[in-house]
Formats: sequence, C-alpha cells, structure tokens
Amino acid sequence: MIFTPLLIVFLCVVFVLLFLFLNTVDKRKWLTALISLVLTPFVFFFLFYPFLNIISNYHHQKYFDNDAWIEKPALRYEMIDNTIESDTLIGASKEKITTLLGKAEWLSWDDAKKAHDTNKWNYGLGIEPGAFNDKKDCLEITFQDEKVIALKTYQEEITFDNEKE
Repeated sequence: MIFTPLLIVFLCVVFVLLFLFLNTVDKRKWLTALISLVLTPFVFFFLFYPFLNIISNYHHQKYFDNDAWIEKPALRYEMIDNTIESDTLIGASKEKITTLLGKAEWLSWDDAKKAHDTNKWNYGLGIEPGAFNDKKDCLEITFQDEKVIALKTYQEEITFDNEKE
C-alpha cells in the first residue's frame, strides 16, 4: 500500500468521526481513542472507501491494447485518454483503424447530405463508473483522404431498447 497525503487525511477523518461517535457511547477518552484507532482501518476499507468509489467517477487509465479494445468494449474508456494524448491513431489509414479497433460501430449522420458520413466513424467506449453517471462515452474518428485527422470523445444519453411495447 502506498501512503499518500490524501490517504492519510482520509484515515484521520475516519478516525475523528469514529472517535466522536464512540465518545457519545462511552465518555472514557482513552478507551474511545483506543477503539477508534483499532476500528479506523476496518471502517475506512469496508465502509468509507467503497462509498467513495460509488460517488466518484475515478477510473484507472490504461495504455491502448487492441485485443482488450475488441474483447472488452465496455472498458474502452480506460484506454481512450492515453490514446488521444499520444496521437497513436492520428495519420492511420482506414484499414489500420479497422485492424486495431474493428469495424466502425456506427457512422455519423451528415444533415447536408441527408446520409451517413463514411468519413466519421464512431465507437462506444462504455460507461464510466460512478453512481451519478447517466451517459455513455463515445469516440468519433474523423478521416480526410483516407487518413485519421481527429479523434473526439463525446457523451450520449443511455438508452434502452424496449422490445416489449
């Protein structure tokens, strides 16, 4: 375990809250402090930390891996930030993109042409974790002269297909 300043602050907060709560049960400060000290790691890792993970949308960033991209589409959001920052796909051909990312999941709609734009491919990135997240992440890849010129992420509302109507 790596002790970071934020971890120490959170542990201190949990200790103080436990101490204040237990002090209402028993007024002996030495006993309350001792029990709070023993209970702090348990309360932190089994109550506070899981709750923090539920309300925050933090996720681990990973390097691009085309096998993981294809096999686990719901976890693509973990790889996309690094992929965009490193310009890994800029300048790649449509064939290379198809090899790395698979066939485009959908094409963007061009209102001027009243048709799908074959130079704007879209991929679903999955849903980032978090209790209040109601959108799914998507990636739009823009091509010009058969080469990637831009990568753009955007969010869409989560929709469920109702087959029973």
